[in-house]
Amino acid sequence: MANTDASKTAVVTGASSGIGEACARTLAAQGFHVVLGARRVERIEAIAQEIGGTAHQLDVTDEASVDAFVAATTAAGPVHVLINNAGGAKGFAPVLEADLDDWRWMWETNVLGTLRMTKSLLPALIDSGDGLIVTVTSVAALGHYDNGAGYTSAKHAQALLHRTLRGELLGKPVRLTEICPGMVETEFSLVRFDGDAQRAADVYAGVTPLIADDIAEIVGFVATRPPHVNLDQIIVKPRDQADAGRVHRQH
Repeated sequence: MANTDASKTAVVTGASSGIGEACARTLAAQGFHVVLGARRVERIEAIAQEIGGTAHQLDVTDEASVDAFVAATTAAGPVHVLINNAGGAKGFAPVLEADLDDWRWMWETNVLGTLRMTKSLLPALIDSGDGLIVTVTSVAALGHYDNGAGYTSAKHAQALLHRTLRGELLGKPVRLTEICPGMVETEFSLVRFDGDAQRAADVYAGVTPLIADDIAEIVGFVATRPPHVNLDQIIVKPRDQADAGRVHRQH
């Protein structure tokens, strides 16, 4: 991939691990100055030191945290790229047994978190003259599966927020790319199942899943396209996965 102008700044949310961390490392290697945001401050500070980036505490569910993060980031100069990566799933219950706290967390993190970050950084992205918003949704934004209504509904809403901007920003110097990953082995399932390592491991049993670097490589490709090239939507799944609910497992 081509290197970019070192003066360009890319913001990555949920950057303390998994896809966010991998994106931060990839973009830094391509010459971006990366601003990492996450709740685990020590973790992002260590990564920022390794890649020559900047770390700021960020909780996308907290308006004051978002405001402080955006103020600190924009005060340092123009912002060209926003990677909306913070999100996740909690629980795996049928609708009849839905935990409303889990649903609230998923909607606050995936939907309103993306809204807060996008709304707050959009003026800076427009002013940069060559802005890019990448939102990491999921194949869960394209379909549904049993016991997943809380997560799939949140991902559908997050995706439609992102897709709506494509028309609203037409004529503005901002590109928008939605990336819809299938199974990626990160901390995702560990969070979903409240730290149950065995249950999380079982999700990927018999499957060769994607890894965080697979998604980061795609993000890096998107971020280095010329300003007139807009990759609207990219769907990426392991070879063993047909859709959100159909997977081939080796026995």
